[in-house]
Amino acid sequence: MINYRIHTNAIKQNLIPSQVTVKQVNEIYANEADVLNVALFGTTAKQWKDNNPDKKGNIRDYANVSQLVCLSNLESLNSVLIDDGLPQSIRLEKLNAIAISQMHILTEDNRVLELEMIDKKLSE
Repeated sequence: MINYRIHTNAIKQNLIPSQVTVKQVNEIYANEADVLNVALFGTTAKQWKDNNPDKKGNIRDYANVSQLVCLSNLESLNSVLIDDGLPQSIRLEKLNAIAISQMHILTEDNRVLELEMIDKKLSE
């Protein structure tokens, strides 16, 4: 949750112009959330929803423990990249490479797999 706050603060400080509507502000935040979604899940929130009309909530509600850990890391990393002034396309490439690397590590770690099994049992 704290990385989410760091991420949204970086967006607010660096990407939101002073004279925009509330709708435009919300679109900027949603667009940046989708940068993370595409980097990690390979799809935007809207694309996922369109492909999963029977599911309630959003793509992140269906993420496993490894994906949630990676997502939290990506939020923090993207905030640094935003602060550094990198364009969104470059940030997406870097975040995707990081997500792939981290997911390989996280899915090979037996401790993470054990946490996922516990999480799955608790949600049943």
